[in-house]
Amino acid sequence: MSNVAAGITGIFGWVPEYRLTNDELSTMVDTNDEWIMQRIGIKERRILKGEGKATSYMGAEAVKGLLKKTGTDPEEIELIICATITPDMSFPSTANLISYKAGLKNAWGFDIAAACSGFLFALQTATQFIKSGAHKKVILVGADMMSSITDYTDRTTCPLFGDAAAAVLIEAVDEGLGLQDSILEVDGGGAEYLHMKAGGSLNPASHETVDKRQHYVFQEGKAVFKVAVKKMADVSVEVMERNNIKPDELDWLVPHQANMRIIEAVAKRMEIRKDQVMINIEKYGNTTAATIPLCLWEYESKLKKGDKIILAAFGGGFTWASIYLKWAYDGDKAE
Repeated sequence: MSNVAAGITGIFGWVPEYRLTNDELSTMVDTNDEWIMQRIGIKERRILKGEGKATSYMGAEAVKGLLKKTGTDPEEIELIICATITPDMSFPSTANLISYKAGLKNAWGFDIAAACSGFLFALQTATQFIKSGAHKKVILVGADMMSSITDYTDRTTCPLFGDAAAAVLIEAVDEGLGLQDSILEVDGGGAEYLHMKAGGSLNPASHETVDKRQHYVFQEGKAVFKVAVKKMADVSVEVMERNNIKPDELDWLVPHQANMRIIEAVAKRMEIRKDQVMINIEKYGNTTAATIPLCLWEYESKLKKGDKIILAAFGGGFTWASIYLKWAYDGDKAE
């Protein structure tokens, strides 16, 4: 392994126009704005509409925006990785479809399915191709069309999710910048509490699985909340400790946007202030693999070269991760 460092050199987010508000949700299930805001912290979420549109559509729009913004020729991209749990279809991969739609003629690619931790798993993976010298330019996309697997008759889960995509460019950066450290973890025992039962080889689609509504997200909220807070906080604190980062020295925590109470609990465990935490859950809800890059995109103008940033996530099945990186450019100078 070389001493080359890898980091994010550009970012672009894309969200659908349609806003599904809490008031509209209250006409679909027994809920209301006050209940959702108090327990989750989401005001509205974006929903992808339109025949023939799916996760790859959002991902391709994010990639095209990223290429234009960074002045990158599509043919310069050598690899594209898509973090998603809502692929357009079982195969080909969504990365393959995004590559075609965005004109990445020289890129190979693949998907990573790690639920809400997907972007962090994929970021760690993408940087290895830069650090090894195998590639010079890699695009990572976090994209999910969660509305496609959300049961809008289930008041406990339907307020949570939205649709979005965000893409980042990964390149070699100056030594001292870029990805510094990471902790990635899984525990398949958690599948009991957060999963989608049907649609895979264990329970292929059938009249029975459809009738039983098994093609939607299932979540046991209390169990997931408890584990999510502990695991996200544990790995984030561990990353801080082994890199000698004191709470007041951290510029930003970018947590997965699943639940406002989880975000607040993790920040408390890390002993950091609210103004050190990136939050946009109120506008977009939980967009799974897209939440973290979507935050970075929205806060880009506030980011400074050298900023110390911790990314933290927890996802279904279970997966969890924390990544420490030093931001590679001044966000207010990005076009």
